Formats: sequence, structure tokens, C-alpha cells
Amino acid sequence: MPANTPDAPATGSWIAPLFSTLLTLPLGLFALVFAMFSPMACDNCDGAEADRFDAAFEVAFPTVLAGLLVSLGLLIAAWIPPRRAGLAVAAPLTVVVTLLVFMGVLGAR
Repeated sequence: MPANTPDAPATGSWIAPLFSTLLTLPLGLFALVFAMFSPMACDNCDGAEADRFDAAFEVAFPTVLAGLLVSLGLLIAAWIPPRRAGLAVAAPLTVVVTLLVFMGVLGAR
């Protein structure tokens, strides 16, 4: 059977998921640690400013967790044959977008 028939995976189809894994997992860990340490930015806040930060963080942190779960789902789906390069590209981009949304939610309130 030839190597590139519809029944056989294309040669090198594992390269995109591999690069995506090597990029997504450390980036996701950074995003999670950044989100977990972000309340330290408002340690010296008091009164209304602390209340605003707490209200924003209650929305922002679950958003980060959900975004990282979506990214992990995309990464797992990128490894399932037939492997799709689009899913492999979407996984790290989802982490970046999630981190930007997190910072936007914290900055908006």
C-alpha cells in the first residue's frame, strides 16, 4: 500500500502536533502560574479598589481555567488521526487569547 493513500497517515503528520505540544504545554503552565500569582498585584489595595479587583478576579480566573481546558482539548484532538494542522496551530493560540482575555477582564474593572 502506498504511503499517502487515504487509509495511511501522511508521512510527517506528527510534526505539527509535536511542535504544538512543545509550545502549548509550557505556555499554558506560564498562563496558569501568571493567573494564580496575579492577586499579589493587589496585596496593598484596600477598600473599593480591593473589592473591584476581587470581583474581577472571580470572573477572570475561571475564564483562564476554561480557556486552558479548551486549549488542552484542541491539543489532544490534534494528535487524533487524521491529524489536522489547524488544530495544532489553534491550541497555542487559544492559550495566548485566554491570557489576553484574563488581563483584559482584570484591567476592565
